Amino acid sequence: MPEHEAEGLSGTPAHEVRDFLRRRREQIAQRWADEPLFRTVFTVSRDEAVEAGKVVVDALAQVADAGTVEDPDAAGFSGVREQLARMGVARSRAGLSMTQMSRELAALRPPAENLLVADLAEAPPEHLRECSTVLTVLMGTLRLVAMQTALSENQALIDRQRLQLLEVATPVIRLWDGVVAVPLIGTLDSARSQVVMETLLNAVVDEHARFAILDITGVPTVDSLVAQHLMKTVAATRLMGAECIVSGIRPAIAQTIVHLGLDLDVLTRANLADALAYALHQLGTDIVNVSPGGAGQR
Repeated sequence: MPEHEAEGLSGTPAHEVRDFLRRRREQIAQRWADEPLFRTVFTVSRDEAVEAGKVVVDALAQVADAGTVEDPDAAGFSGVREQLARMGVARSRAGLSMTQMSRELAALRPPAENLLVADLAEAPPEHLRECSTVLTVLMGTLRLVAMQTALSENQALIDRQRLQLLEVATPVIRLWDGVVAVPLIGTLDSARSQVVMETLLNAVVDEHARFAILDITGVPTVDSLVAQHLMKTVAATRLMGAECIVSGIRPAIAQTIVHLGLDLDVLTRANLADALAYALHQLGTDIVNVSPGGAGQR
């Protein structure tokens, strides 16, 4: 029996697997480079995929050395979480489901296991079974870590995209010097209300606005929660030195507010045009209607 194998048998199966991973690092990485998970993510060159595989093998060896093969939070995995996240996101963007990604991760075990069996061909069957079990558990934990990391990264991406959509769906319009408006469309929940408030306050500062109009014509319903969000936005706007006007309160919404017994301590106007007219009047600007014949009328 080779000397390194005789030395390995004197340790635990986990340490035997650790020694195997370090010894066969290059061969394992070479075989993984041909697997779909590595081959389709690292497309610049095969060497890039091999190097990425070596990093993962090193992490597995570190986990085996610590004897924490069943712990997805083992310190050894910390160094590869970012890489696993990039791989997971890349496969997700390629259209793979979590199930398909799990299969690609599972496909990494046979190449490593085949090398382990060849390495321990002359070892007692029981020892080989123990080492194979350790490797199987270790690869299963890697699979779990990769799936958790991919899910977490995907959720973070979804959250970022949702915030971006909220920002796009909440534009601030400069209607006049000193007058800005936010036309709201759709449901106003806590997350969106926060975006509305931040966007509006930034616009008040940037535009040196004296009046800010919140137009809720496109808001389907107003309940106590929505009213609370509106009041917070109005109060914050006042603290910034601007007067806030809420426009677009339709009859149904007005009735709902009355039925709920809500006291909206805020200036309101029927529509955006009326709100703008009020703001312009307060700014000392008159609106002039010009007749078709050219005669002006105030």
